[in-house]
Amino acid sequence: MLASFGVGFVYFGLPFSLGDIGLNLYLSVALNALSELPASILTLLLVATMDRRSSVLILTTLSGLCSLACVFETVGIASRFQLAAEVISYCTACTAINVMLIYCVELFPTTIRNTAISLVRITTLLAGVFGPVLASQGKSSKLWSFGVFGLAIGFCGLPFAFLPETKGKDLADHIQDEEQVPRTGIAC
Repeated sequence: MLASFGVGFVYFGLPFSLGDIGLNLYLSVALNALSELPASILTLLLVATMDRRSSVLILTTLSGLCSLACVFETVGIASRFQLAAEVISYCTACTAINVMLIYCVELFPTTIRNTAISLVRITTLLAGVFGPVLASQGKSSKLWSFGVFGLAIGFCGLPFAFLPETKGKDLADHIQDEEQVPRTGIAC
């Protein structure tokens, strides 16, 4: 649930910080909206080719790094690079949400799956309450918006390293079935 909070924090809060970059706001919003399309395609590719745990770790780390790249004050052509970093950060956050929800469906046994997914989704939406509030603080300093967004998604994605991999595994029907599965280390 911690990871869903960090990803939701960026997913719902980052678009409110677009005005702080200093470029055309309409272009920035349009690029953010369009970045959801490649995020969906990227989700399909990642789910088909990579394991879930590594995918979410890579996506949250990349989103955090790109968001941190937007902290610095820039003018001219550097602002365009900042916008590109913000769009990449948002696109990877969108993809992380998609892969994370697929991962959670595979992770929990059928008997508690609906409850677990509901809690993950509620946590994501709860983060959506705090994201815009933090984005409004970014008017005084980009560190308060882009910096905190980058650190939040980066650190909140780390717990995925300790979860079991689910790709190619059968879905468990009961908690007892899940407990009998041998666990491996934290290698990704």
